[in-house]
Amino acid sequence: MSSRATMPFHDLNVAYTTNHADLSSTLLFHAELGYSVVAIAVGVAGKLPSVPQPVPVSSLTVPQSMTILTRLTLTISDASQNHRLASLQPHYDLISLRPTTEKAFQLCCSSLECDLISLDLRQRLPFVLKFKTVASALQRGVRFEICYSPGIAGGNDGRRNLISGAAALIRATRGRGIILSSEAKDALGVRGPYDVINLAQVWGLGQERGKESLCEEAGKVVRLAGLKRTSFRGVLHVLEGGNHRLPVVEKVGKSGPKAVASEPNSAAPSDRETSTGAERDMGASSSVKRKASSSSITVQQSHTNAAEDDGLSKQELKRRAKKARLEGKGWPHNGHVKGSTNGFPIKHQALSLPKKKN
Repeated sequence: MSSRATMPFHDLNVAYTTNHADLSSTLLFHAELGYSVVAIAVGVAGKLPSVPQPVPVSSLTVPQSMTILTRLTLTISDASQNHRLASLQPHYDLISLRPTTEKAFQLCCSSLECDLISLDLRQRLPFVLKFKTVASALQRGVRFEICYSPGIAGGNDGRRNLISGAAALIRATRGRGIILSSEAKDALGVRGPYDVINLAQVWGLGQERGKESLCEEAGKVVRLAGLKRTSFRGVLHVLEGGNHRLPVVEKVGKSGPKAVASEPNSAAPSDRETSTGAERDMGASSSVKRKASSSSITVQQSHTNAAEDDGLSKQELKRRAKKARLEGKGWPHNGHVKGSTNGFPIKHQALSLPKKKN
């Protein structure tokens, strides 16, 4: 079975309510529809709160087959007031920005640290979505979110604005980097995964891209957000328990075995030997040209080794062979001429000495 068929369905936007019984029933309905990962979102408008609002996941009834994430959805109109986004990342699994002006939208796409950009499609967008602007966000790994529940429950105007806004976003992004979420406040606003895929197909997203927006793209958002919080720039992973001391290793030298205490950050002897052998192999093959296929690498290595044994490059051997043919001399297959020390034929010429004057 392929990994595409086993990818779980995601709903990364379920509105948090203080009525935990209704929220628990909404999560249970998600599990019945086939969702495996659900994010409970807290909405904040205006200035950032000094103390982040917690999401009491422990007080909810969560199905065993479901993974619950926490999310902050921040509505911004003036980006200069939101300069503490990095301090909120440890408190939430996902951070989403909802810009209301064109300037705030450009800043969210270019520089603000977030995981998602969620547009309020219940109302008509006050600005035009451009490919150059959204492409800068896609290059940074930021995805765009379309929420279908508020538009469906908003009457005719809400449905009209949802269709026009979703079509404009799909056209601007070329159908890439889009996820579909519900933003449902109760179980009535939730739709099944394949119903959402068919709805996205009406907007022009396509059936395959619609499924990716619920599975692959949403999974990438979760994984990238986890890397931001547990690693340094997505390269160095933070591990716990790395300060323990390794056992003493006996090192055999010329004068006999010596006991060497391993430092906490030192590698094991097998690792050092493996890395040393890899470095030798890397140094030995550094002078060999790299090709795309393995067969070409083998042929290139054989020619290069022959040229290295003779002390001459392949181009120089060809040049000398051509010169020898023009002079009527034979050129052996090993690249050397008989009676030659450096691969060049020896010419015997009589030198005439100048006569001395009496």
